Amino acid sequence: MDVLELYRRTGALLKGHFLLRSGLHSPVFLQSAALLQHPLYAEAVGEALGKLFEEERLEFVLGPAMGGVVLSFVVARALGARALFAEKDGRGGMTLRKGLLVNPGDRFLAVEDVVTTGESVRKAIRAAEARGAVLVGVGALVDRSGGGAAFGVPFRALARLEAPQYPPEACPLCRAGIPLEEV
Repeated sequence: MDVLELYRRTGALLKGHFLLRSGLHSPVFLQSAALLQHPLYAEAVGEALGKLFEEERLEFVLGPAMGGVVLSFVVARALGARALFAEKDGRGGMTLRKGLLVNPGDRFLAVEDVVTTGESVRKAIRAAEARGAVLVGVGALVDRSGGGAAFGVPFRALARLEAPQYPPEACPLCRAGIPLEEV
């Protein structure tokens, strides 16, 4: 599956000057919501990502809200597991709602649409581990970390994207006066 082609086809691969959630600037942004709004595409990428982890025995798949909610659902469906999500807790971390069942020892897969630094998915992972769950892998639609994301478990992505990323103080797009878009 060519997931980057799906991003292009759905208008979800954007070019310009973007402020990423990581705080970095980039001339490329992947608007996963534009891709995942199409149920057939969401199902297709969920099945493809699930296949990368089909040998794992899992109780649930976890994604960080908001981007990981749909993705965790379609991957969980493909793997026959439950779908959970973690949401911001107001203190800089993430939490799982009380109604979401996590038993100590439950094995889980964490998923994210696009991994740049991996910090969002790490926060979601910490929330599940705080309830005693055991992380067995991390999956992403796109890895744009340049090999910098490591989670201590297998990390697999459907695609890798080599796109420049700059700290704000060293951004050539800022120096060129190109307006910054917050996404």
